[in-house]
Parts: sequence; structure tokens; C-alpha cells
Amino acid sequence: GAVAGPRPLGLLVLGDSTAAGVGAATQDEALPGHLGRQLAARTGRGVNWRAVGKNGADARELIERYLDDAASRPYDFVFLSVGANDALGIRSRGAFVRDIRYLLARLRAASPDALIMVSSLPAFFRFELLPQPLKYTLYLHSRSLEDAARELVARTPGAHMSPPPPPYTDGFFASDLFHPSAQGYRDWARFAIDDAVASG
Repeated sequence: GAVAGPRPLGLLVLGDSTAAGVGAATQDEALPGHLGRQLAARTGRGVNWRAVGKNGADARELIERYLDDAASRPYDFVFLSVGANDALGIRSRGAFVRDIRYLLARLRAASPDALIMVSSLPAFFRFELLPQPLKYTLYLHSRSLEDAARELVARTPGAHMSPPPPPYTDGFFASDLFHPSAQGYRDWARFAIDDAVASG
């Protein structure tokens, strides 16, 4: 997709169901479209965006099935949304960090000058759909994965990881009560870009 404007920037959104747009009617109403509009509003430039990923993908599947395609050309901005399915699959912290390190290295090699933005993991303890003690257990494991990834991203030049999300607003979730709605994707994109701008 595209956001009209001069000297268009290239945006890649790589990841799981949120890159695939699950919960919204179109990708324009999902994370890629909203990120594109936020970047256009901040920079005064157009944005050509591309989404690569799959519902249910964890970091290992992104590497094995989607990274070659995603890293086939350079971008100005890369947004990596990964980790929710690694938490759901109870993948080990070491395996997750290894995969994130590899993803960052390949994305940086393909786009040497890009800002690589990495999403925080979902706040599973706020998911009404999930019963206790499952959601608290998932939350603890996701925090462990995120803490390890955050340390790695902090040491990666030109990369930034969003902070944990604020409380989800009414209307954030789609009808499945698990994925964001169009409104949720809009709020997420604004939160991520606002934080990146505030962080310099």
C-alpha cells in the first residue's frame, strides 16, 4: 500500500498476525496502513509500505519462511512485530534471543540506514479472553522474552524497542478479543511512533 506524498519512504512491516492484519478488514486499516500514515504525518513525506508475515508465526518461522523475501530490498523503516507466538509456544529465552539477533542482523544488512523498530510483546494479563492462571503465566514468560530482546535491541545501532503498552482502550480488540481491531491498530501505531520520536 501507499500514503501519497513527496519523496516516498519505504516501510517494511514484518511479523505475525499483526503484520498480516488479522482483526482489521484491510491492511490499510491494520498496522501497516496506520504506521504509514503516522510516518507520513511526522515526516511530511509519502510512504510506500509492504507487509510480510503470517498469522501464528514465531521468530523461527519468520526466519525460515519469510526473511529472505523481507530482506530482498532495502527500506527506510522496518517494524518488527514478533514474540507473541513465541510466548504462546513457551519457547525458551535463549532460542528467542538467538532468533531476534539473527533477524536484526539480516534486516540491518539489507537496510543499512533504516530505523528498525521492534514492538513490545502483548500485555497478556490484560486479555479478558484468557483464563487465569494462563494469562498471568503467559505474561510472566512474555516479560522474560521481552526483557532479553530489549537488552539486545538496546545494543543494536539504529534499533529501538517500544515500551510496554498502556492499558488497552475500549474498542482496542477485534471481535475475537485477541487481535487488535482497526482502532487498536491505529492506537498501536500512534503509540509506537510517538515513542520513537520522543526517544530521538
